Amino acid sequence: MKRALLALATLALATPAAAETVAIINARLETASPAGTIPSGTIVLRDGRILALGAGVSAPAGARVIDAAGGTVSPGLIAPSSSLTVTEVEQVTSTRDDRSGKLSAGFDISYGVNPASTMIPLARQTGLTRVVATPVLSRGGGGDGHKHDDGGAREFAGGGGGDDAEPMMFAGQAAIVGLAAGDLDPVVRARVAVTLDLGEAGARNAGGSRGAALVLVRAAFEDARAFARNRAAYDRGETREFGLSRVDLEALIPVVEGRTPLLVRVNRASDILQVLRLAREEKIKIILEGAAEGWLVAPQIAAAGVGVILDSQTDLPDSFESLAARLDNAARLQAAGVTVAIMGSRDLNNMRQQRFNAGLAVANGLPRDAAMATVTANVAKIWGMTGVGSLIVGQEADVVLWTGDPLETSSWPKAVFIGGVEQPQGARAFELRDRYATPGAMGYPPAYQ
Repeated sequence: MKRALLALATLALATPAAAETVAIINARLETASPAGTIPSGTIVLRDGRILALGAGVSAPAGARVIDAAGGTVSPGLIAPSSSLTVTEVEQVTSTRDDRSGKLSAGFDISYGVNPASTMIPLARQTGLTRVVATPVLSRGGGGDGHKHDDGGAREFAGGGGGDDAEPMMFAGQAAIVGLAAGDLDPVVRARVAVTLDLGEAGARNAGGSRGAALVLVRAAFEDARAFARNRAAYDRGETREFGLSRVDLEALIPVVEGRTPLLVRVNRASDILQVLRLAREEKIKIILEGAAEGWLVAPQIAAAGVGVILDSQTDLPDSFESLAARLDNAARLQAAGVTVAIMGSRDLNNMRQQRFNAGLAVANGLPRDAAMATVTANVAKIWGMTGVGSLIVGQEADVVLWTGDPLETSSWPKAVFIGGVEQPQGARAFELRDRYATPGAMGYPPAYQ
């Protein structure tokens, strides 16, 4: 009983105070909305939402007033594709809940979300308030290109569901996760997309051919449709043999019915065109991730109304599917009318890279307001999130007050609000820094005395 009470008390201390009325004055408001940037104004947060904002807005009576002193206020940043909340240590497989060697489309990443991850407070210190946790494949090559050593070389992303299993292109289902402190159920929405690897990774999974990969994907879609029409017959063992398990087929039904998008990792221009054709003929919704050569087919992507998640640092021809990669990819796609979201490192240890990548895109031709949208409003739009991503009256009060320009490497959050609640500034990394920063009288850190 005492332990239970102690645990509850500890949780209460870790949880921010309830939402209050807060007015941030003298702020540069980067709204990530059609209103653009307001050079100097006030934003008011009440009951978890944005009550008012603008140049002529005054702080309400009784509100807690924060003087930004010319600092910038932006919407909370949203990571469009990450392993944050489902991976603790990249190279320790027991801490990685972002992949499955047994399931394909049916793997649900939301069950592995850890609200107590020590990386979440650190992520908030980069301005992040939400993340889309996306799975990767568990064996083979390709995908995110990261190698991990846990007693033997292995690449997470690419292929196979086990030693004797059929190749898998589907990595599983993504989830939207909130990053508020003390939230024991942070999954905002589960099963928001099924992830698919094509291009070089898909070809490798299918035995070496891009054509074979697409045939297998189309066959999986047909199996899912047949299964949806004949569940009772399937249960009686009266259907033909399907290439995926029941769990995987169930997961694909919302995709083939056009209710849930397919997140497709692909880079080469010709592969992108094949994916657009697949979506058109199969009548499915898609989101592109990677798209290193996307600028070459930007008009086609725009005409299809497909959003693109990309890393703006991708500019080297490090594979045959990215020979035309270039630093102004985001600018060219945006100019063509494509909704672009910019990601940082997919693995979680450098989450601040996302906003730096947005700044890099500005240096290579992307308009400043458009760049801010690539890490806020555009992410929300691509993933179908409502009420977040912009500074608009009525939106959820996910708001960050910065020391300076959010896209500059020297700027950091002075305050982070999620749902109108100011988040704690602490993080385990900071505690360790402070603990060992100053040696004691004997020359050792205080913890050793």
